[in-house]
Amino acid sequence: MEGENTKPKKLIFGGTGYLGKYMVKASVSSGHKTFVYARPVTQNSRPSKLEIHKEFQGIGVTIIEGELDEHKKIVSILKEVDVVISTVAYPQFLDQLEIVHAIKVAGNIKRFLPSEFGCEEDRVRPLPPFEAYLEKKRIVRRAIEAAQIPYTFVSANLCGAYFVNVLLRPFESHDDVVVYGSGEAKALPPPEDIPISIMHSLLAKGDSMNFELGEDDIEASKLYPDFKFTTIDQLLDIFLIDPPKPARTAFE
Repeated sequence: MEGENTKPKKLIFGGTGYLGKYMVKASVSSGHKTFVYARPVTQNSRPSKLEIHKEFQGIGVTIIEGELDEHKKIVSILKEVDVVISTVAYPQFLDQLEIVHAIKVAGNIKRFLPSEFGCEEDRVRPLPPFEAYLEKKRIVRRAIEAAQIPYTFVSANLCGAYFVNVLLRPFESHDDVVVYGSGEAKALPPPEDIPISIMHSLLAKGDSMNFELGEDDIEASKLYPDFKFTTIDQLLDIFLIDPPKPARTAFE
């Protein structure tokens, strides 16, 4: 029909989280009919979650409330969309196996992007806490491949705004400089040891730069040559004027 939106319909899991909300807004701004599958709102839900629900509804997002183990509900929703994006946090990584199974049953999904957006886990070997973290992602990758689902693995290799925020903490006012490492290192209990091992892998070892792209890989900027990416230098200028609120990935 004339005027009908023919762009792929998208379903986003974890759409109310730190990364997910950007995915949702980008999907809507690109003209896609967008659905979000989110945990039910309860009387104990944080005010910020209620606000993001209201904001999404205001821009035309369809929110479906449910849990990841509600197989029939997820399959029925999948049959209404074309592309699935997951941005669930670390504690739910393995729950994505439920999504993989549902996509396999639905049989109509044209592309699945699992919750990646970090380093290239198949090509790095970091310290044990981070290695255990990545192993959960590898399990999901192998399940996707075994299910023969059309997929794209996105390795952001440091989301600049997030890591610069964590390291420089521009939202704090202080006159001192913190130097990591005092010579009296103590072991951190799980899961507090994960962020430190991530920093070691990415910033000390340089794991995100220690491999070459293969024939099945593509550098993201080549997909969008006309898009003006924000450089770290520009990001620091933004932080000086309007520093973002603190952000932390959930590790438990």
